[in-house]
Amino acid sequence: MNRLRMNLSLGCLILFGVTAPATSQAQIAVDMSLLTCGQYLAMSPDQSRIYAAWMSGWFNQKMGTTYVNLEAYERNVENVKAWCGTNPNELVMTGLERATGK
Repeated sequence: MNRLRMNLSLGCLILFGVTAPATSQAQIAVDMSLLTCGQYLAMSPDQSRIYAAWMSGWFNQKMGTTYVNLEAYERNVENVKAWCGTNPNELVMTGLERATGK
């Protein structure tokens, strides 16, 4: 009985040790629809790529697209950046909605 209790206690400690670091990290929520063009253009290249990929996936899902066209993706990213360059105070979502009609 003592051995079972000891193994159970050890198992709980290991489980806690594995999950505690993951739960102690700060969580940040970002409303992607409120990002302005100026903020998008000011992102680092890595952040910009991640944001563009996320938005592309979100809009493609919304439009029912079930495939990935990398050439169209690159072209769309450049078009959004060009539009944002002339409309830095607009929301990126506004430009995407105008471009897609959704």
